[in-house]
Amino acid sequence: MGCSADPRRAAEARIRSRGVNSFEVHVGRRGPPSQSWRTFLRNHADAIAAIDLCVFPTLTFERLFAFLVVGHGRRQLLWFAVTRNPSAEWLAQQMAEAFPWNTAPTYLVRDNDRAYGHAFQRRIRAMGIRDRPISPRSPWQNPYAERLIGTLRRECLDHVLIVGERHLRRMLASYSSYYNESRTHLALEKDAPLRRAIQRCGAIITTPILSGLHHRYVRI
Repeated sequence: MGCSADPRRAAEARIRSRGVNSFEVHVGRRGPPSQSWRTFLRNHADAIAAIDLCVFPTLTFERLFAFLVVGHGRRQLLWFAVTRNPSAEWLAQQMAEAFPWNTAPTYLVRDNDRAYGHAFQRRIRAMGIRDRPISPRSPWQNPYAERLIGTLRRECLDHVLIVGERHLRRMLASYSSYYNESRTHLALEKDAPLRRAIQRCGAIITTPILSGLHHRYVRI
């Protein structure tokens, strides 16, 4: 009567035949898994500000750069500035003006534009802001700033010929007021970033904004 083969050796032989080292040890992840980028943006929304630069051509084919700062918590346009040359020193000064005293956010989300050089990075570190640049070629990681730029183009600047720097600054000021005080957001349950009171009684009147491009409706 023949003896049966050792089950352990038979199993090891089958593993080797499949090209797998039977003595390989797989070490699992230690500690809790890190949060995803989307989870980070959602969990820290009230402590995050996002920045971006966008380019607008003028009537004389100049290029003007608009620097925008948006708060994640209420989608508020916190700051804007216009320049022909967005240097690191100029951007650093804009951050200091956008967040005076102790109003700086905890985190700053931005892309990897070379304009955010050493002078800019030193300034935000001195302000106590944690720099969180996004991955290369991943604009989806800076969604609120990208969406704001698209909204600004579609609802305002695609309908206007920009004459110069002062003109662009004036248009951004008018649109910023409309965006923060009047324009509703589905993500805010159809409220505005600066919160609009619900008006239930009275006659409805309209106020034109940006020469009638948009309107604000209120009850009196």
